[in-house]
Amino acid sequence: MFIGVDGGGTKTAFILIDLDGHVLAQHQESTCYHVQVGLDGAKTVLHNGVLALLNKAGKDIADVDYAFFGLPAFGEDSELDPELSKLPSEIIPIQKYQCDNDMVNGWAAAFGAKDGINMIAGTGSIAYGMHNGKSARCGGWGELFSDEGSAYWIGCKGLMLFSRMSDGRDLRGPLYYNLKRTFGITNDLDMSALVLTKWQGERGKVAQISTLVYEAALEGDELAKRIFAEAGKELAEIVEGTRKSLEYQADEIVNVGFSGGVFSSGDIISSPFIEALELFPSNYVVQKPLFSPDVGAALYAAKLAGSPLSDIALSRLKRQ
Repeated sequence: MFIGVDGGGTKTAFILIDLDGHVLAQHQESTCYHVQVGLDGAKTVLHNGVLALLNKAGKDIADVDYAFFGLPAFGEDSELDPELSKLPSEIIPIQKYQCDNDMVNGWAAAFGAKDGINMIAGTGSIAYGMHNGKSARCGGWGELFSDEGSAYWIGCKGLMLFSRMSDGRDLRGPLYYNLKRTFGITNDLDMSALVLTKWQGERGKVAQISTLVYEAALEGDELAKRIFAEAGKELAEIVEGTRKSLEYQADEIVNVGFSGGVFSSGDIISSPFIEALELFPSNYVVQKPLFSPDVGAALYAAKLAGSPLSDIALSRLKRQ
């Protein structure tokens, strides 16, 4: 049996599966993001979640062969990573689990823990892939100077467009009026007070602006549509950077998955993303993820344990 844990900024998902592809239990806790809840808070969430998961399945930790914990921001602070790696150790023997960035969950979910590159575009953006035993990530350097194509990036572009529309540098379209109506803005410059003073530039709130950019694009705002076209191109470049690091040969097929809230916008983002990928001299084959990220974590746990699930087991798991 294998435990998969998908840590996120708002929730942490736990799942227990067996080698035959049966889901034995699932559980959900609040975020384990240490920046928000501290190391002790993260440890509490992980401990409570694992215990609750095993209790639901009527199992003990001794029954578990391996666990994988995909944690937010893991791998982005060399001094802190050893501490993050120890978080589950009071409840699971250290030789029976591994911690890594939650982007690994997305990759494993996309392809059933098989070779390929997964592009995640949520509040931030990052790609992760594996090929012939080699792994690589690209993007995900943070919102101040990276995260291109993410919801935060789209939100910033939307606010920039609002300022240009207000100044008369661009023609006022649905985005301009949607933003004013949504936030009760009468004096356009109050948008600065809202974002910079009241929100303090909070990442999540700025990212939510991307939804208004999307709605404006649906209403025919050509400049809002252009933001999504640019986002698709940026995301494709992140995938191409990952492919180069993974040293795919020119004639090899590169499976590409995509996940995250930005891609819930549908064709308005997926079409320019795929079109931009087609401009590279690479054999990209794009697909939707096969599984959810928590399942991906469990599948990777099985792989790390030297017992990857068979195709029959994967098919069974997909039907649940």
